[in-house]
Amino acid sequence: MKHIVTVQEAVTAFAEWLEPTDAELDAIEQEMPAITAGVDLLNAQIITLDRTPSELDQQRIRRAWRRLLTARREQANRTADGMLPEVGA
Repeated sequence: MKHIVTVQEAVTAFAEWLEPTDAELDAIEQEMPAITAGVDLLNAQIITLDRTPSELDQQRIRRAWRRLLTARREQANRTADGMLPEVGA
């Protein structure tokens, strides 16, 4: 006979090491412009999934793509300049 036990304690247990560190939160904050630009690009692309993209849709996608590239470039420049904190160190 197998005993069925609850694992509530293991599932809901809290440990401080499960939370992100300050350095990880800072890294996420630095990446937010690129994340937001990526979401905007996806939204612009999703709008055109069920129809033929109009000129306005194409402009919206190009604009969102440029914002994403700009955000990634700025993030890469900050990383190269050593402005991002070390994560996991």
